[in-house]
Amino acid sequence: MKKEYRIKKNDEIQSLMQKRKTVGNTFFVIYHFKNHDQEHFRYALSVPKKFGNAVQRNQMKRRIREVIKDCSIIDKVDIFIIAKLKSQELSFNDIKDNIQNLLKKAKILKDGKYEKQE
Repeated sequence: MKKEYRIKKNDEIQSLMQKRKTVGNTFFVIYHFKNHDQEHFRYALSVPKKFGNAVQRNQMKRRIREVIKDCSIIDKVDIFIIAKLKSQELSFNDIKDNIQNLLKKAKILKDGKYEKQE
């Protein structure tokens, strides 16, 4: 995904955390907020250090990015996804299903569908 879709600045993440709406389950927490300043969605990821070494944390981030890339997320929304320690046990398909269900619950998918983008 392009860099313009990422939230990197700490103050932007903090403001998202203050204004947030939250959905979560045993494995992930998603904070989201409508942002009318942007023309597309933006996202940030967090995987705690207790999750494992850098290789394991980066692998989880790559998997989550791939799931987000394949989702049709509505425009003008900021998303912050936090992976909990229990998500370490999940396969890629389980990660995809959990994040997809949370995005549906948050009502930030276009038409409530998960679409593979070519």
